[in-house]
Parts: sequence; C-alpha cells; structure tokens
Amino acid sequence: MDSAAALSYAVRPAVLGYYLSRLSLALAALTLVPLLGAALLDELRLATNLAVVVGLLAVVWLPGRRMATPMQLQENEALVIVTLTFLLASLVMLLPYSGEGLPLEDALFESISAVTTTGLSTVSPAFSYSPGLKLTRAWMQWYGGLGIAVFSIALVLRMQSGARRLAGLDTPENLPASARHYSRRVLVVYLILTAFVIAALWLALDDGFQALLHALTAVSTGGFSGYENSLADMPSVAAPFITIGASLLGAMPLLLYFHLASQRRLALTGNPEWWALPVMVVVVAVGLMLILHHIDGMSWRQAAYHGSLLGGSAQTTAGFSTLDVGGVSDAAKLIMILAMLVGGSVGSTAGGIKVLRLLVLTRVVGFVIRRTSMSSHAVTDLRLGGRSLAPEDVQRALVVTVLFLLTVVLSWLVMAAGGEPVFDALFDVVSATGTVGLSAGVAGPDLPAPLKLVLCLDMLAGRLEILALLVVLYPRTWLGRRIESR
Repeated sequence: MDSAAALSYAVRPAVLGYYLSRLSLALAALTLVPLLGAALLDELRLATNLAVVVGLLAVVWLPGRRMATPMQLQENEALVIVTLTFLLASLVMLLPYSGEGLPLEDALFESISAVTTTGLSTVSPAFSYSPGLKLTRAWMQWYGGLGIAVFSIALVLRMQSGARRLAGLDTPENLPASARHYSRRVLVVYLILTAFVIAALWLALDDGFQALLHALTAVSTGGFSGYENSLADMPSVAAPFITIGASLLGAMPLLLYFHLASQRRLALTGNPEWWALPVMVVVVAVGLMLILHHIDGMSWRQAAYHGSLLGGSAQTTAGFSTLDVGGVSDAAKLIMILAMLVGGSVGSTAGGIKVLRLLVLTRVVGFVIRRTSMSSHAVTDLRLGGRSLAPEDVQRALVVTVLFLLTVVLSWLVMAAGGEPVFDALFDVVSATGTVGLSAGVAGPDLPAPLKLVLCLDMLAGRLEILALLVVLYPRTWLGRRIESR
C-alpha cells in the first residue's frame, strides 16, 4: 500500500445520508415558495407538480431524520454532499418543467441551468413560460446562488490561514462552528441585498412581479429574465443599470458587506480582490464600448449603453443581455469570453475561475520573473495584498484554473465536432462552464440532445468548480478505509 492510500479515507455512507437527508428537507422547504406562488397564480398543474416534488424530497429526508450528528466532516465528504445536492435539486425539479410541456432533455437543461445560476436556455420560441414557472426558475437561481456562496466559504475555511485571510475570514478554532457563523452572516447579507434590489427595481419598473424576478436572478448572478429579450425589453432606462449593479453586488465577496456594516476597519486596498472586480468590469465595459463603436458601427451612445451593461453582465457572470450577442463582432465576443472565464469573487454567487485565483497566478508569474534577477541565495516569499501565500493556496489556484480551461477545451472540441460554428461554440461553452448565460446562438432548441448534455455537464462542473465533480468520480472517494463516523 502506497503512502497516499494509507492516509486516504473513503466517504462514510452514514455521514452522506445524514447531510443529504437534512439538505433534502431544506430543498423541500424552499420548494414551498414557488408552490405557494403557483397556487396564488391559479396554476394548479404546476402547483400539483411542485407538491409532488416536496413529497419526494420528504421521502428522501425520512430515513435520516433520526441519525446522530457526525462529529467531523471530511473534505471529500463535503464535496460529494454538495455535488449530490445540486444533482438532486436538478433531477427532482424535472417534473415541474416537463409537466408544463417541455421535452425531457430541455426540462433537464432548464432545471440544471436554473439551479447552477447559469441562465442558458434551449426552450423553443413556441414555448411560453407561465408566470408561475418564471417564478420557479428565478427562485431556483436565488437559492442556488446562496448555496454556492455558503459552500465556497465553507471550503475556504478548511484551507490554509493565508487563503482564509485573503477571503476576509478570521482564523477559526472550530471549523463547524465557524462555518455556521459565516453562513448565517452570508444569509443575512443575501436577504438584505435581495430586499434592497426588489425595492429599487419596483420603483424603476412599477411592476412588483418583474422586480421580484429580476432581483432574485440579479443578486444570484443567474440571468434569467422575466422578459423575452432580457434587459432589452425593460420599459425603463434605469432598470437595466440597477439590474447589472445588483449583479455586481452579488459577484463581490458577500462577507464584505457585513464587515462594512459592522464598521470594522477595512483596508480595501489591502485586499486586491475587493477592488479588482469593479476595475475589471470597467475595463471590459470600455473595451466593449470601443469595439462596438469602431468595429460594429454603433454610435458612441449605443456603444456606451450596450458596452457597459454587457461588460458588467459578462464579468459578473450574470448573463443578462441588451442585444443579440450572436450578432456582434468576434472581437466583442472575445472580450466577453475573457471576462466570462475570469468571473467574479470567491465567496460570491458568481461563476468563472474567480478573480482571486487570477490574482494569485499573476503574482506567481511576477514572482518567478523577479527571482531571475535575484541571487540564488536570496530568501523571499510570495505575497498578495500584504499577506503571504501558502503553497497550498497557489496549488489550488493552479489546479482549478487548469481544470476549468481543460473542461472548456474538451467541450469546445466536442461541440465543434458536432458541427456547431467554431467561435460561437467556444463562446457558449465558456458561458456554460462559467455559469454565465450569455449565448451566441448555439444553445437553443435546434442543438442536438447529446450536445445539450455536454452543456449540462459544463454547467454542473463549472458551478462545482470542476474539482468537486472529479472527487465524486474518483474511486478512492468511495472505496477504501473509513474512519469512525463519530
């Protein structure tokens, strides 16, 4: 037996059962919201199907309701639990979508797109979303964004102290207690942000239902819109900017707002991720504006309008659009591809590789170049934002980035081999893997079912940051020695 195998432990079925049972109950409770909405909107078929979903989730909860709480949770168990929860949420919500007349592959696509906060759609133009189904998918994006924000913070807590400090977390003495502590803070911030955006959009749109839909999908950086042509159909000049502004708030580290509200002394310049994302949004917006004017032939006013909103949408991975993205130049698409690849911040609802990882890798490159001019005996450490980076921090940033890019390349090759336009296929693959939702026209009703499945896998892999999905597929995750459950 090699040393790695000797130190490895497989996941424990009892632990998985305990947490999946509790999470199933939470999903059942969350499903009551669209169930109530469908009932109030007099959509009885949708309400019935959502009631069945609640019943199925309750059945999953029953076997584990009396299980004892595990004393500790392994990292591979945490990753497996989150992966299985997203899969469970996607599968049980097939019923409401298929029950409204969608083919099975489209129902699966819409369900995964919703819970992963992506926003891509393959629904035929002939299909009309009912108000109740619009509320259902918006609500799925909202709780999917909350779930991934809490999950990412929980993972950072298990890392080296350097990674925790960079993410704005204090060094915990008790990981489970700290995870609960920070999760409650995230929930409070998330609820306040959502309520604030609902109020702002309600004033701008004079439509409470549309304000609710767009607030849920903006704060979660989900991108599903209540209008057929997304932001282009908004009957207000201010509402699109409020929506993208809300997406930027959701793409920032959610704990940042708690720190600011607590009046803690916070050196924003000392943590580059907190100012890097807004700077990147501005850079992408200006780049798009210049391209839309000089290459796509828009007036300066049109270019500034579409460039600012599309730039913010791509960088925050929200996926709202103000025009047909498939109709813009390849140069504009390339700018958006790069923005979607990077995405938002760690501890936010956004997707992509994440700004913090890009900053870490950029600092590594600078460090290597700087070392060439130093003496071989010089001692120096790798720092970011005034804080030392541990080797594990750099390793994780590199691994996630490589896996993300590898997933994009492999999926792109499959899409191109399937006959899809090469550059547009790259755009939609990056959008799916980055959980963005902008489309160059490849993701649609005419896309073959196997290629729809490829994008489904991309959305799940991207939302789980690739690594969690690989952990589920790793044999030693399931086979081998197990420590005592308690």
